[in-house]
Amino acid sequence: MGMNYQDESLYISTRIKELRKERKLTVQELAYRCDMERSNLSRIEAGRTNLTVKTICSICNALSVNMRDVIR
Repeated sequence: MGMNYQDESLYISTRIKELRKERKLTVQELAYRCDMERSNLSRIEAGRTNLTVKTICSICNALSVNMRDVIR
């Protein structure tokens, strides 16, 4: 079983968006909690940027979830 980078990246970005919406946060509110620009978070949720572990950790902290809740 191999991992496909594009599929995994899209899964993570979609999951971040789902979790944000479950918590009834706007992109702007989550971006503020992560100390990043709204446009950066929008690109993350659209799967148009490479995520670092540091960025994923920041988003997970802002959403009050574990990293395993975001990745497969």
